[in-house]
Amino acid sequence: MSQLFVRTGINFSTCQQALEHIGQEMLAKGVVHESYPQALMAREASFPTGIALEHHAVAIPHCEAVHAKSPAIYLIRPDTPVAFQRADDEDDIAVSLIIALIVENPSAQLKLLRRLFSELQNPGTLDALLGAADDRLAALFQETIMMTEPCAQA
Repeated sequence: MSQLFVRTGINFSTCQQALEHIGQEMLAKGVVHESYPQALMAREASFPTGIALEHHAVAIPHCEAVHAKSPAIYLIRPDTPVAFQRADDEDDIAVSLIIALIVENPSAQLKLLRRLFSELQNPGTLDALLGAADDRLAALFQETIMMTEPCAQA
């Protein structure tokens, strides 16, 4: 089971600033190796993660499992959308939800990505996550995306 970290009430000028924040926060939480921040930035530069959905856009930044110490998800709902390059295009897209994945097992990463894509295709799920009260966001993510009972937020 992945640890879940949630952050709201934050703004980023660029996706690079968001990625730097993710790298430093995950280092501070002890779930990644020192190599993670740079690997995350390099992976996003080569393989952008901005995804256009029906009404909103999300980004799912991640990198190779070798940079992880333990599985985690860092869910960030910035106050204003952040421009990420689209995964399927050269253009940028305004992302309202950032879901950073830290996984140790490459097959688990693929399974989690499939699950995220499947659940986020439902506009109601994303609307609920974007509209949830700050103190309900972690539980709602666990209930709708991870399909687990809510537990204490890390």
